[in-house]
Amino acid sequence: MMSEISENLKQLPLGDWHRSLGARMVPFAGYEMPVQYEGVMAEHIWTRTEAGLFDVSHMGQLQLIGEGAADALERITPGNLSALAPGKIRYTLLLAQDGGILDDLMVTNTGHHLYLVVNGATKHDDIAYLQANLPDGLTLNHLEDAALLALQGPKAAAALAKLGIDPAEPEGPLPTDLYFMEAGPFLWCGIPLGISRSGYTGEDGFEISVPAEHAVALARALTDLEEVRPIGLGARDSLRLEAGLPLYGHDMNPDILPVEANLSFALSKARREEGNFAGAERVLAQNPDKAATKRVGLFVDGRQPVREGALVVDDNSATIGNVTSGGFSPTLQRPIAMAYVPMELSQTGTAIIVEQRGKKIACTVADMPFVPHQYYRKPKQ
Repeated sequence: MMSEISENLKQLPLGDWHRSLGARMVPFAGYEMPVQYEGVMAEHIWTRTEAGLFDVSHMGQLQLIGEGAADALERITPGNLSALAPGKIRYTLLLAQDGGILDDLMVTNTGHHLYLVVNGATKHDDIAYLQANLPDGLTLNHLEDAALLALQGPKAAAALAKLGIDPAEPEGPLPTDLYFMEAGPFLWCGIPLGISRSGYTGEDGFEISVPAEHAVALARALTDLEEVRPIGLGARDSLRLEAGLPLYGHDMNPDILPVEANLSFALSKARREEGNFAGAERVLAQNPDKAATKRVGLFVDGRQPVREGALVVDDNSATIGNVTSGGFSPTLQRPIAMAYVPMELSQTGTAIIVEQRGKKIACTVADMPFVPHQYYRKPKQ
C-alpha cells in the first residue's frame, strides 16, 4: 500500500537525498516529503539555536512579467504592490471575488518582473485564478524546474557567508547584507540563485531558489557545515506555530476574511483608501475590529495539546469557535494553539474552553507570536 501511495506522489528534486539521510517520508501537498530526520523536538531546538535547512520545493514559484503587472495583481490582492521598490518583498493575500482568502503569498519586485511564492497545496488553483483574472498582456510563468530551500536560525547568515556566494549584478549586495523582506540575484559556483531574507520559522534566515539540477549540490554544501542540519516538516510546523504564523488550508480558507484571520496588517492604508481590490466592500466592512470572529493564540492548561478540529465552547457546551492549529511548544515547554473565537472573547488573558474528544480543557487567549521573532530588520532611520 505504501509503495502505491508513493507512486502517486510527486517527487522533490531532493527526494533521493532526503532518503539517503534516513528521512521519514510522508505525503504532503501531493508530494513525498521529509517529516523528520532525527526527531521533531531535536530538529526544532537545533533551528532555534543553530541553523536548519528545509526543503520547500513543493511551493509554487511564479514569475509575473509585463508592464502594469503590479497594478494588475492589486486587483486581487490588498497589498500596495505598485509601491514595492526593486529588491523588496511584500506579504499579501490572494482574494476571491467575495474577499475570501484563496492563499497567502510573498511578492518580490526583482526590478525586472514580479516573483511570487505561493503555497504548494494551492499552487495550481492559484495559477488558474491568476490566469483568469489578469490581463492578456501579462505573462505568468511557473518555475517548475526550480527548487526552493530555506535556511533558518540564528547561525543561518554565518553559514551562508561560508559558501562564497557573489552578487549577480555589479555593486549588488551580498546575501548577508540583505535585511528582512529583501531579495536579490546571486551566483554560487556560476549557478544563478534567487535569495530572499525571509522564512516561516520566526528566526532570521533565507529562502534560496536554485535550479533543480543543482539543488542537491547546494543542500550538501550547506549541510556539510557544522552549524547546519536538515530539518523536516514536523519541526517546520512547530516552529511556525510558535511564531504565530498561519498555515493556509488550516488557519485560513476561502470562507475566512483577512480581519477574521488577524491579518489586518496585510490591508495597506493606501489600498484601504482606494478600496479597489476583490471583495473590498465586504473585507473593509470588518476593519479594524468589526468581524464576528478572530484568530487568536491560546495557552493550553496542562500538558495535553489540543489539535486542529477541537471545538471552542461556551459555559453551556455550545460551539462558538474552533482550533485550527495546535501542538506542544518545545521552546516554551507547554501546549499552544491557534483558534477562531468570538471577537468579544479575543482579548489577551480571556479564559477559553476547548472541547476535545469529549474532554473540556481550559485555555487562555495569548499574544502572538508565542516566541518573539528574530528577523534581521533594517534599523529605523
